Amino acid sequence: MDENRKIKLGISIGDINGIGCEVALKTFGDSRMLDFCTPIFFASNKTIAGQTSALNLDLKYNGIQEPSKALDGKINVVNVWKEIPKIEFGQATEAGGKFAIQSLRAATEALKNDEIDVLVTAPINKNNIQSEDFNFPGHTDFLAQELEGESLMFMVTDGLKVGLLTDHLAVKDAPAAINPILIRTKVRTVEKSLMMDFGIRRPKIALLGINPHSGDNGTIGKEDEEILKPVIKEMSDAGHLVFGPYAADSFFGSDSYKNFDAILAAYHDQGLIPFKTLSFGNGVNYTAGLSRVRTSPDHGTAYEIAGKGKADHSSFKEAVFKALQIFKNRMEYSELTENVLQKQRVRR
Repeated sequence: MDENRKIKLGISIGDINGIGCEVALKTFGDSRMLDFCTPIFFASNKTIAGQTSALNLDLKYNGIQEPSKALDGKINVVNVWKEIPKIEFGQATEAGGKFAIQSLRAATEALKNDEIDVLVTAPINKNNIQSEDFNFPGHTDFLAQELEGESLMFMVTDGLKVGLLTDHLAVKDAPAAINPILIRTKVRTVEKSLMMDFGIRRPKIALLGINPHSGDNGTIGKEDEEILKPVIKEMSDAGHLVFGPYAADSFFGSDSYKNFDAILAAYHDQGLIPFKTLSFGNGVNYTAGLSRVRTSPDHGTAYEIAGKGKADHSSFKEAVFKALQIFKNRMEYSELTENVLQKQRVRR
């Protein structure tokens, strides 16, 4: 990539009745953000006009038919649809889900075709996006199908990174879904991401126990003894810096997390409740392990404040900066590893 070329940052607008458009537009309402990248919204001129008018935002943008026509120094809007969606702030409507998916599909296709460099997704509603041709619990599962690699929901800040062994799965189903193959795969995905995306040479990873007190030696459930501990020992013996399982109830409050580069939680709330408590507004949802870079803010559609101009865009802004930094880190990592391989070939 030409070092002088601006990174093209694609944005899927999420649910038009939530705060997605608001936080994205507020982020790039600060003209200084245009120094860092070229933003490309996947929506339509009229949709963005409707949002800016309703939210009383004074923004100028450049309407285009394809990402290749995007102009640096401007907010660009790819016209994905011709309809004029009815905006019903705070309502989970069929139209809200329909246009969210159209935006996501168009942005993902552009990402796959290298028409954009990174993707930042605004929040969707996991219920109204469901249809005959879209049956995924959320962004992560859809992108895992569309992009190469082993996907992992990775919640990140500069000082805290939490991955999940199981994500959008009912709590009652999580223990049965955790097996040695899954654990090995997730640990390796986290390791690779920490090295490639965050520049950490020898990552240290902590695993949280599945049961209270990590099972108390089998007294409270046997999953930790029979599944987690053997895999952790096996990977540790093979040279991976993997530790645990740690009792989840005291791990964050005691600041133990600060001793590790990343934490793998057994299930969704075990990892995300402490993460959002410690980092809400500054956290970023990153889909690690894929061939392309995708980030998202750490909040949902927030229907209760949609359309009121109250939404805080801090997390979306962090998602933009994190996507740009990860993209640059990957470019650097690729160059370094390619040079190593070339040197090895020469020596032979």
